[in-house]
Amino acid sequence: MTQTITTNCPVPETSGRRDRLSQGPDVLFAYGTLQFDAVLRALLGRIPERAAASAPGYRAAALAGRVYPGLVSRACGSPVPGVVLTDLSNEEWRILDRFEDERYDLREVALSTGQQGWAYVWSGGDVRPDDWDAAEFQDQHLEEYAARCARLAPNLAAGLPKGE
Repeated sequence: MTQTITTNCPVPETSGRRDRLSQGPDVLFAYGTLQFDAVLRALLGRIPERAAASAPGYRAAALAGRVYPGLVSRACGSPVPGVVLTDLSNEEWRILDRFEDERYDLREVALSTGQQGWAYVWSGGDVRPDDWDAAEFQDQHLEEYAARCARLAPNLAAGLPKGE
């Protein structure tokens, strides 16, 4: 889904959808649940190297009926905070790509660090006007969400869809 914004505030350009991982893995900007050690450990079996970053022109939107966010364009305002995961293996990229599935587009985004990074940008509906609250997620949903990720991980590692 393409969103047109008419504003005087600049929005960073993206290179468009990447045909899944055809260009080879590099840094991933994580703005939602993939920022949490428990989620990364459940999916990948380890916590990748990471550094703090943010993405100007975007926000982590709350999604109706979901505990995870979607990265969507923002005309003005604070950049969405997150981390860049810098040492993902090809297999780890494939696992995360299966986890994020077709509801997200993988796009290159400009980061506050001056570098480019790949991010899963929400292309589905149900975007709420409020931002996702990472602290609320951590307090109320992280333990159960990480357990769900651990249940999904074997299928994802085997190249199968999530199944949930």
